[in-house]
Amino acid sequence: MPDITGPIVNFATETVGAHGVWAVFVLMILESACIPVPSEAIMVFGGFLAGQGKVSFIAVVAAGVAGNVIGSWIAWWVGMTKGREWALRWHWLHITPARLDAADRWFARYGAWAVLISRCLPIIRTFISLPAGIARMPFWRFTLLTLIGCIPWVLLLAYAGLAVGDNWETLQKQLHWFDYAVVVLIGAGIVWLFIRHRHRRAVV
Repeated sequence: MPDITGPIVNFATETVGAHGVWAVFVLMILESACIPVPSEAIMVFGGFLAGQGKVSFIAVVAAGVAGNVIGSWIAWWVGMTKGREWALRWHWLHITPARLDAADRWFARYGAWAVLISRCLPIIRTFISLPAGIARMPFWRFTLLTLIGCIPWVLLLAYAGLAVGDNWETLQKQLHWFDYAVVVLIGAGIVWLFIRHRHRRAVV
């Protein structure tokens, strides 16, 4: 993941600040297409602008989700038509063998579920579309799982920005913790649903 206190974050927040929802949409396409733009900065700052009344919160979330799906389509297509070695040629995209190896292992272990779950995991969420494409995962199944998986991530980041109020400068320095906070929250939700399901089966 890029250094979130560096120029890439500044570029993302300045672009969103200047162009609003459209910038959220375009930058999230780039991030999901494996171009190193941090979704944390994009979505949290978009939520912050919504809290300031400058943009619609619903529009920010919709733009983030749509951009995530479209960018994932691009990466999926690259994986399906060009393959791993072609993707690794573009060093400036930060597509490294180690990152692809991690995504490959995750996809090999969990298959279609990897596309759903990995949308809330650091680093892997950006690169999981490539092995899904290489494996020729059906397009509409990939799209549905990507959509379901990215909504909690986008929504929670945007809400964090909405709730931050005037503390944006402080939050900007701590964005890297959102990866792990969101993972914990969603993981807790999955555990709760699993326990609830087991309890219902035991009662029946």
